[in-house]
Amino acid sequence: MITGIQAAGKSTVAQALAERLPRAVHLRGDGFRRNIVRGRVGMTPDPAPEAVAQLRLRHRLTAVCADAYARAGFTVIVQDILLGEHLVRMTTDLATRPLAVVVLRPDQETVAAREAGRSKTAYGPDWSVADLDALLQAETPRDLGLWLDTSRQTVAETVDTILDRAWTEGAVA
Repeated sequence: MITGIQAAGKSTVAQALAERLPRAVHLRGDGFRRNIVRGRVGMTPDPAPEAVAQLRLRHRLTAVCADAYARAGFTVIVQDILLGEHLVRMTTDLATRPLAVVVLRPDQETVAAREAGRSKTAYGPDWSVADLDALLQAETPRDLGLWLDTSRQTVAETVDTILDRAWTEGAVA
């Protein structure tokens, strides 16, 4: 499972990691959010109950699909923004073991630069890079998973680090 704030490099790293494995699936949790055509409620710093309910639905669907792919013999790379209690809950939603968690945490300047270079916009009036990074740091248990400062790493270097360290430092019981 790969998590981090928006523009931390989750999609790019998860895809590159999946491409390095012999039989792998890159499962993007955000796809389940985008499947809601009408009635979608987005997360905000003070989310409506329906936003939280939709986020939990997205996480449950991700876990069900990940477990199904794993039962079929695939290594599944789940990638989503999973912070605080949502990351903790997702580790119990996923039945498949072994499970490793990787938290990508480049510095705020790196995230802002990556955001500026993307065609999509993740930050705006509701969230700033500093806001989401503060939320990650304040609410996500530091003893859960392998936390990586990827500010100065290439994608290949990050994947190498994950392959070298995730199953020891990021393993979840």
